[in-house]
Amino acid sequence: MSYRETTERLAGYRHEITALREKMRALQAAIEPEEVADYTFAGPDGPVRLSQLFGDKDTLFVIHNMGRSCPNCTMWADGFNGVLAHLENRAAFVVTTPDDPATQAEFAASRGWRFRMVSHRGTDFAADMGYRGDGGGWLPGVSVFKKAGDRVLRVSDQRLGPGDDLCSVWHFFDMIPEGPAGWRAKFSYA
Repeated sequence: MSYRETTERLAGYRHEITALREKMRALQAAIEPEEVADYTFAGPDGPVRLSQLFGDKDTLFVIHNMGRSCPNCTMWADGFNGVLAHLENRAAFVVTTPDDPATQAEFAASRGWRFRMVSHRGTDFAADMGYRGDGGGWLPGVSVFKKAGDRVLRVSDQRLGPGDDLCSVWHFFDMIPEGPAGWRAKFSYA
C-alpha cells in the first residue's frame, strides 16, 4: 500500500479512536461512584489519609506503581514528571508504591521526580482497588477519586501496561513500521 493510502487509512482509524473516546467520556460521566475507605498511607512526614491527599482539590489521581523494582512503572513515572504541573492545575496527584517512604524518596531523587509519593505497604488499598495480582504481586494502574464532603468516591480506574493510553512511548513506537519490536523499558540506557 502506498505511503499516501496508508496515512489516509491511519487518519481514518485515528478519527474512529476519537469517536470512541467521546463514547468513553459519555459513559465515564454516567458512572455511579464507588465509596471507598479513607485508607492511611505512610508518607515522608508520617501517616497520611487518602482524604488528605486531595489538598484543596476535589479530584485526586492515584497512580498504582509497583515500586523501584519495575522498569515499566519507572518509565511511566518519568513521563508523569512532564505533565505534573498541568495535571495538578486541575486535580491532586500522588504515586503510591509498596516501597517504604525512605526508599521512595531515594529513588525519586535519583530520577528527578517532583510528584508526591506515599506507601501503601501494610494496607489493603492496592488489593481493594484491584491492583494486587492473584499471586500476590502488585499491578500498575491509576484510580481517580472525588471528594464528597467527608466521603471519598472512586470514579474511574485503568490498568497500565505496554500500549496503554497514559504512556506516550508506546504510541511513538506505533509509528515505526515494526512497532516496539520487542523493546523493553530499562532503568538506564547508557
